Amino acid sequence: MTFLPDTGYTPTPEDRASLDAWFAEYDARSARRDVDGMADLAVFPLNLVSDDSAGDGRSAQWDRDRFVATMTHVMGDGADDITFESTRTPVFLSPAMAVVFTDSTMTTGDTTRQLRYADILVRRRGQWAFQTMIQGGWGDNL
Repeated sequence: MTFLPDTGYTPTPEDRASLDAWFAEYDARSARRDVDGMADLAVFPLNLVSDDSAGDGRSAQWDRDRFVATMTHVMGDGADDITFESTRTPVFLSPAMAVVFTDSTMTTGDTTRQLRYADILVRRRGQWAFQTMIQGGWGDNL
């Protein structure tokens, strides 16, 4: 007989509020291009999952230095403000694990991009941190 763990978990209002507060802080740091501050909200090594231009799935693990270097390059020089409008759908696997699906509109200067991605977050010592980032189209950079 195979034992399958019960993976159903109904989050408490505090679970959802704490996750929403974490994303508000992460978005604020992103808007300021505070890449070191963004890294403070992660668990390293950080897992990344994407696909490449050939259509193949790719994955990598980044340490903090790689995250900071890559995100500094991606975020740009800060000449234009960045704003995010996001709709997030969290799926709590337990009180300490959540997969969060995000549909977001990112605006920088006159440029607007639609983004869809997922993050896996873990709660440690009462604080959320992202551990896995999943988004299509970045695999050639992994």
